[in-house]
Amino acid sequence: MRILLFTGKGGVGKSTVAAGTAALAAARGHRTLVLSTDAAHSLADAFGHAVGSDPTPVADNLFVQQVDAQLRFEQSWAEIQHYLLSVLDVAGVDPVAAEELTVIPGAEEVLALLELRLHALSDEWDVIIVDCAPTAETLRLLALPEALGWYMQRVLPVERRVVKALKPVLQKAAGVPMPGDGVFDAVERLHAELDEVRSLLSGPNASVRLVMTPENVVLAEARRSYTTLSLYGYRVDGVVANRVFPADGADDWRAGWVMAQDDVLAQVAQSFAGLPVWRSVYRPGEPVGVEALAALATDVYGEDDPLAPPRGEGPFRVTRTTSGAVLHLSLPFVSRAEVDLARNGDELVVTVGSYRRLLTLPAGLARHRVAGARVDEGELRVRFQEHERAEEALT
Repeated sequence: MRILLFTGKGGVGKSTVAAGTAALAAARGHRTLVLSTDAAHSLADAFGHAVGSDPTPVADNLFVQQVDAQLRFEQSWAEIQHYLLSVLDVAGVDPVAAEELTVIPGAEEVLALLELRLHALSDEWDVIIVDCAPTAETLRLLALPEALGWYMQRVLPVERRVVKALKPVLQKAAGVPMPGDGVFDAVERLHAELDEVRSLLSGPNASVRLVMTPENVVLAEARRSYTTLSLYGYRVDGVVANRVFPADGADDWRAGWVMAQDDVLAQVAQSFAGLPVWRSVYRPGEPVGVEALAALATDVYGEDDPLAPPRGEGPFRVTRTTSGAVLHLSLPFVSRAEVDLARNGDELVVTVGSYRRLLTLPAGLARHRVAGARVDEGELRVRFQEHERAEEALT
């Protein structure tokens, strides 16, 4: 099964490109599902077809779903929310306000990814295409499973033991109900499901495709997205430059835009060297409907296979040396000065700008000490050597 995620700055046409890719995959005989995790659903508009919260057939082999994030939220968060509501009730918070306070901002979009997990486990599909939220929301969404994993491994077990041992005393002293096993179980279940999602999306059959328009501001965000997605271990397999002005028959006004876009497209080719950069020409009319979307995708990909598996070993790998090992983490467009690296027990803490990844080291590396690190040709390389202790920090 092939999983493709499409993201990009808001308004660049990612939903249209995602829908076109799905329509082309279905036309070639692949049983295809395209679903949206974006709160501002637009797949129904792109296909010109009513779409529900369950997979809706819109053509042969093609199904579309606009995930009912609220329903998924209620199913996955119900037990936790019930406990939080009981705490706020004791505190005298108005029930309507309490309902709003127990909904974590952005949680609905995150939980919508759990729908992807269910479909992947069903074995009903050859291709699943995800129309993601705009870039910033997508990056936060994809970083959550690993961050939650750190909490689950280190904090939750301690909290659970303390609450279980001191529940009567704590409840009497605090005057509010303490969480029971059901609440902890719900958090653990949610983490396990999100961890499966991460495994799916960082696996060899999944990749992210960046959609952009030939504008300097959009290019800058696409570059940052490429760096951050690589930091969290997700493969980027290509870039779609959308709404490119055709040069033929251009009047003076459009000729100016063609020249400006050509300058940006040259930068795109340099920035994403090694990745395919597909172009989607600005059309005189908006592509709506399965046939129009499939035609757009045919023009975009040309003779390339839009479903080809991503090349290479992925952004994270470990190579062995005679004295230890080297950890490789792809960080395109990043200099050594922009990377902060620290060692904390069996974790490597990598910070790039405002994004931080707690990278749990494989067992073979956790016993080694860090001997050095450098950023070279868009890749962070951390050298490990055998040693009895593995606790040090790099600045």
